[in-house]
Amino acid sequence: MAKLSEADRDKLPASKFAEPDKRAYPIEDAAHAKNAKARASQAEKAGRISKAEEGKIDKKADAVIKKE
Repeated sequence: MAKLSEADRDKLPASKFAEPDKRAYPIEDAAHAKNAKARASQAEKAGRISKAEEGKIDKKADAVIKKE
């Protein structure tokens, strides 16, 4: 997975995040999308996000993975 610097992350449009309002879980490529799925799963198991939020993140990440 390519390193995403803070400056590069700040330049990404909101559409490149699984949670655009929070600018959380970047999904600009398949590697980051897979990572977003893993982090969302961890966050759900830790109680930081709901199962529904995890599902939304997975759905957006899956769309990116499927394209590549």
